[in-house]
Amino acid sequence: MLERRRPLVLLFSGGIKVLNIDGIIGESPALQEVFQVLGKVAPTDSTVLVTGESGTGKELLVRALHHNSRRRDQPFVPINCGAIPKELLESELFGHEKGAFTHAIRSRSGRFELADGGTIFLDEIGEMDFSLQVKILRVLQEKEIERVGGTAVKKVDVRVVAATNRELEREVAEGRFREDLFYRLNVIPLQLPALRERGEDVLLLAKHFLQRFCKDKDRGELRLSPEAENMLLAYSWPGNVRELENFMERLSILCDGTSVGLEDLPGKILREVGEEPVARPVPAASIPAGFRWPRLRDMKEKDFALKDFLEQMEDRLILEALEQVGGVKNQAAELLGIKRTTLIEKMKKRKLLEG
Repeated sequence: MLERRRPLVLLFSGGIKVLNIDGIIGESPALQEVFQVLGKVAPTDSTVLVTGESGTGKELLVRALHHNSRRRDQPFVPINCGAIPKELLESELFGHEKGAFTHAIRSRSGRFELADGGTIFLDEIGEMDFSLQVKILRVLQEKEIERVGGTAVKKVDVRVVAATNRELEREVAEGRFREDLFYRLNVIPLQLPALRERGEDVLLLAKHFLQRFCKDKDRGELRLSPEAENMLLAYSWPGNVRELENFMERLSILCDGTSVGLEDLPGKILREVGEEPVARPVPAASIPAGFRWPRLRDMKEKDFALKDFLEQMEDRLILEALEQVGGVKNQAAELLGIKRTTLIEKMKKRKLLEG
């Protein structure tokens, strides 16, 4: 399985931190930057606003935030603010008393009460009605709620994490989102990169999904040809990870052979990218099996100079070695083929470790 199951080891100025990121697949620099922020904010109770295009996996990131927090053993309660009619959303969030409206035949707790002690995830908060935003602001400020049709005030201890694919600053400027609520939510912003910004993560995810769907459908292993891989890397993926996942499921059903070729790709991809792959892999005979030389686009992706790029590569190898051995420096140094003292000096030089 390509899905990451082991904890992720991150190096901070204060030392090593281990993150539980089960379900999140990717090794791109863009995603690593997100993990760095996640590792810092997860242990706190600060409000977090996760932004990113639709289909980038915002809920997975929020669940990782909860699983690495002090509230991990308490409830995680998600609610999609855009999927519930606005006249019902208030009751869903805050609960209601018996007789509060026509079909309220009994009192009912809302999501904030259910999340007491844990984390509530307000997905697509940009879709929330303007009048209801005032009540969310009150929860953030006063840590209290009032059920629909009720008069009693109830204190709640919840961490609020919100997400949206809208540009909330523009929504504020155009009068569709409260400015005071925006600043209350945007204490810690987390921007999840689009799939097109994640480089080789496209192939990691594609192979993972393809392997999973083939297994679920009890069919033989299906591989991606080098030409198909280049096409997938060049395509812009407007639907992000969700689009890629759906496409891999389609291939697991419709592809007749054992390898996915250009002829198996939809016209949508061929029209955008062109009939020929934009990049061809180095011939397999010239490199060790499973190895891929870094490319200029890898360096240019983050606008690195060569020196910075090489240092980033070295840091990534150090991180991976530490991850594999649970942070034990002796064993990590052995994996890297260097002395323990050399490893520590490299970590100090890059300010990956204090002292």
